Amino acid sequence: MQHWLVKSEPFKYSWEKFNKDGRTFWDGVRNYQARNNLRAMEEGDLVLFYHSNEGKEVVGIAKVVKEAYQDPTTPDPNWVVVDLSPVETLKNPVTLEVIKADEQLKDVGLVKQGRLSVMGLKREEFDRILELGS
Repeated sequence: MQHWLVKSEPFKYSWEKFNKDGRTFWDGVRNYQARNNLRAMEEGDLVLFYHSNEGKEVVGIAKVVKEAYQDPTTPDPNWVVVDLSPVETLKNPVTLEVIKADEQLKDVGLVKQGRLSVMGLKREEFDRILELGS
């Protein structure tokens, strides 16, 4: 199993809306590295949901329920989506400030590649963020 983090601006698609929907396809990715990360996701992989711009915090855990397929919002075959479902809301959201201050997370993509919208996480990084959010 692999671990991931996806970002969404809460005014565009919030964790609360995601929970109401119960499932969504993760669309709108137009960065090749982020796209390659979507392609690498496998059913059952766990994904941290991060509110970007407003809040700047990890707020929940989702899982991949359908692997990469053509993004239905564009005819361009270069872009894909995956389907995600919410799993659990973190008791305490983990802010970017807390992540940056944690020695164990100094190399996490959220710190090193702040603009990347879909990124891989090492198991230890994923677990540490969950620990900070409990």
